[in-house]
Amino acid sequence: MALLERVATLVRANLNDLIDKAEDPEKMIKQVILDMQNQLMQVKTQVAISIADQHLLEKKQSENQEKSSDWMRKAELAVDKKHDDLARAALERSVSYKQMSESFDQQIADQRTQVENLKSALHKLEQKLAEAEAKSDMLVAQHRRARALGKASDAQIAIGDDSKAAAFDRMQRKVMHSEAASQARSEMASDNVEDRLAALEKEDHIDKLLAEIKARRSA
Repeated sequence: MALLERVATLVRANLNDLIDKAEDPEKMIKQVILDMQNQLMQVKTQVAISIADQHLLEKKQSENQEKSSDWMRKAELAVDKKHDDLARAALERSVSYKQMSESFDQQIADQRTQVENLKSALHKLEQKLAEAEAKSDMLVAQHRRARALGKASDAQIAIGDDSKAAAFDRMQRKVMHSEAASQARSEMASDNVEDRLAALEKEDHIDKLLAEIKARRSA
């Protein structure tokens, strides 16, 4: 039956493999547990129905056995009273009910097998559900640790990438060179102004000396 096939699929499911393959392990394991709980309720309901059906079949068989025995007593009574025709009719009824009773044997046997199969599936599913619930927190925590470790490893690889480190060094040297060039230009500009001012002061000093000499000479 389809219900037992679904249960068997859930029971065979490997939780670790499911988590490894899932895009969202936490969501997946919650869904698996929910599926198991739903199937568990269905199996419990089916077990109850199957047991009720078994009891009904057994009851019908018992009723036919009683009727067969009752008609046998009537046949015996008819024989005692010398009514062979009534005895024959009673025996026919007794045999008919006995055959009907025996026809239930196979149905009851099949029903008992189905009940046992459902009980076994229920027991296995209960164990699997208990395992999933017990493992869920642990498996989710393991997945989170593995994911965090993977991100840390990626970051470490990125930090240790020589090509990126070399590019960073080149950029640093370029910035330092640019700063040095700017400072040199600034210093050169400052020196040029100072030189021009010094030349003006010298020229002014010479003009004063020349004026002094002319003044003395004219006196």
